[in-house]
Amino acid sequence: MKKAKARKDNEAQARKLGQNHRVLRTKLGGTYCGRAEIALASRNLKRYKGQVQLVLTSPPFPLNRKKKYGNLQGEEYINWLSSFGRLLKDFLRPDGSIVIEIGNGWEPGYPTMSTLPIRSLLGFLDAGPFFLCQQFVSHNPARLPSPAQWVTVERIRVKDSFTHIWWMSTTHRPKADNRRILKPYSESMKKLLRTGKYNAGARPSEHHIGNKSFLTDNSGAIPPNVISVSNTSSVDPYQNYCRQNGLAIHPARMASEIAYFFIEFLTKPGDLVLDPFAGSNTTGAAAEKLGRRWIAIEPNADYIRGSKGRFQKTD
Repeated sequence: MKKAKARKDNEAQARKLGQNHRVLRTKLGGTYCGRAEIALASRNLKRYKGQVQLVLTSPPFPLNRKKKYGNLQGEEYINWLSSFGRLLKDFLRPDGSIVIEIGNGWEPGYPTMSTLPIRSLLGFLDAGPFFLCQQFVSHNPARLPSPAQWVTVERIRVKDSFTHIWWMSTTHRPKADNRRILKPYSESMKKLLRTGKYNAGARPSEHHIGNKSFLTDNSGAIPPNVISVSNTSSVDPYQNYCRQNGLAIHPARMASEIAYFFIEFLTKPGDLVLDPFAGSNTTGAAAEKLGRRWIAIEPNADYIRGSKGRFQKTD
């Protein structure tokens, strides 16, 4: 009875949402206000099925402490995140990608890590089903020491300063091109290209470097799968806009560098990007600046109003 009632309530909310317009509109996209599972079933969003090139999102993490933006715990979290596997798959293009950031978890009251984030990922992969294309790490070197009890009080652990980012797809070969995200060459590499001199031959790793292996100028270096971003700024257009308008600043904002990285890597201008857990809408703002169409979903209307600060023109 409870499940039937919940389903009817969701259907009713989906119909209601489908009759409304986007809360925030821009030239290339818009934000819908509502829970992701309801919004994705609405009439307005059903028309995007099979058109999304990239789902880029950072859902609420499976934390042991409740946050203002809402987060589930335990098996409830695993079931909740897994349910989006099939839901989001229907929106992907055949060569589309899903990129999800999931933070680490700790066992309540103990200095041991939880396997809940990994089990949640596996549940999501199975629900698709999806292929895991590559694992990334988002490293924040300036992150505050946590968990505080084990790191700064008892001093029996080191600070947790990274999150995992998982890239997956329904195909082994989703659209991707690392030439769009090349990094500037180091000074030593620039010198090598100028002089053409380096030590060729065998390496201790048993790799054999040929005489011309490193002499091709590819306009930049291929980046690693570790993205190092401090993400500690307390003054930016988004936060300034929220303060000026008396709006709450989202406490768990995705770093803009992460959004730019994956949008450029996995899409081209004109492609459609979806973030079902938008928060402050880092994904939508990055997509807009890079000339991609975008859709965002966020249940908190205050966060949507605050996200307008990401689209303000600056001098």
